[in-house]
Amino acid sequence: MNKLLKSAALASAFALSALPALAQDATEAAAPVIDKGDVAWMMTASLLVLFMLVPGLALFYGGLVRTKNMLSILMQCTVVGAMVMVIWVVYGYSMAFGGGTSPFWGGFGKLFLAGVTPDTTAATFTDGVVLPEYVFIAFQMTFAAITPALFIGGFAERVKFSGVLVFSALWVTFVYFPIAHMVWDGAGLIFNMGAIDFAGGTVVHINAGVAALVAAIFIGPRIGLGRDMMAPHSMTLTLVGAAMLWVGWFGFNAGSNLEANGGATLALFNTFVATAGAILAWCLIESMARGKASMLGAASGMVAGLVAITPACGTTGPVGAIVLGAVASGFCYFFVTTVKNKFGYDDSLDVFGIHGVGGIVGAIGTGILCAPSLGGTGYVVEAGTMAAQVMAQIKAIGVTILWTGIGSIILLYITKALVGFRVSQDEERQGLDQTSHGESAYHP
Repeated sequence: MNKLLKSAALASAFALSALPALAQDATEAAAPVIDKGDVAWMMTASLLVLFMLVPGLALFYGGLVRTKNMLSILMQCTVVGAMVMVIWVVYGYSMAFGGGTSPFWGGFGKLFLAGVTPDTTAATFTDGVVLPEYVFIAFQMTFAAITPALFIGGFAERVKFSGVLVFSALWVTFVYFPIAHMVWDGAGLIFNMGAIDFAGGTVVHINAGVAALVAAIFIGPRIGLGRDMMAPHSMTLTLVGAAMLWVGWFGFNAGSNLEANGGATLALFNTFVATAGAILAWCLIESMARGKASMLGAASGMVAGLVAITPACGTTGPVGAIVLGAVASGFCYFFVTTVKNKFGYDDSLDVFGIHGVGGIVGAIGTGILCAPSLGGTGYVVEAGTMAAQVMAQIKAIGVTILWTGIGSIILLYITKALVGFRVSQDEERQGLDQTSHGESAYHP
């Protein structure tokens, strides 16, 4: 009996001594895991989105304007991007993802990246798998940098450089950061509606497209619109820039999965095929309407397809992606060739016609094509029906349009009061390259 009691006591003592080790093992098992493959992919994706801005967007827009304004576009894309990166570090990241509980903004808890170190982490889509916070900050920073650069195409060739910078700084502060929080933060208003925006259909494209439309109407058309030749000065550079956008967009879309896994491969594949479908659709529509397919049309279709698939790339099947790209191409073509001329606004480089309209079509299509019966990954809304998901998408679009529309109007008036917006008629006729920057893109 004594031997049995002694054995039991020893066993109990052994078990108690083992508890700290077992607890440590359990803690280590539950600790977040940083996967080096995910980190490497997200660093690459961040660079790809930067590649979209410079040189991609800069060359795409630069080729579309007249020779005398080429450098002004390159400068605006470059300097706006640089300025927003600095703003992002100072307060932008905190306003978007600062950890606050407000449905509209993230608070000031991470001003100047307070508390962020190489050891802090940000969650991904898989429980227990995280990223270093710096790589998440860098990835989201590239989205913030390219979005205001998109809307400069709406008022290209007629705006002061200082006006572009002031408006862009105000706009990211009061429009972009709140929308990014609403859509992508767990406390955000649109996020909690159950709306799907995988990679920025509302945050980037509808947001920038509506701002471009409002600004184009506010500023007024270019001198000589409808009378002077305003054709793109280099379709070669436009296609080079568009192709760079397509390549960089894989970082935009597949990177938004935040992990190098099957979800990223779906987003990547959809970015291929939706864009291909959109190019073919635009060329077909143009051939039927005008008798010829143009290079400008192919480039426009390329961007329209990329825009449309952005919110849907992670939840739509490949066949649905092709259909979405083709349908969006048709809507964008109609707005660019018919609606703009009908209403007479001078959206110089068709930012609203492609980014705004393509983003709206893509956001609504996301609610349809995520249906499992159509090859999608499933609904997000609690009701679990297509009608409920589409309604959530429409509400998200409505909130975005109202926020950026009203906000942009107010900020345009503030910018005009602070530094002015439009250049003089003489400066506009001479060209912004010389009058704003003292340089020329080309020399005889």
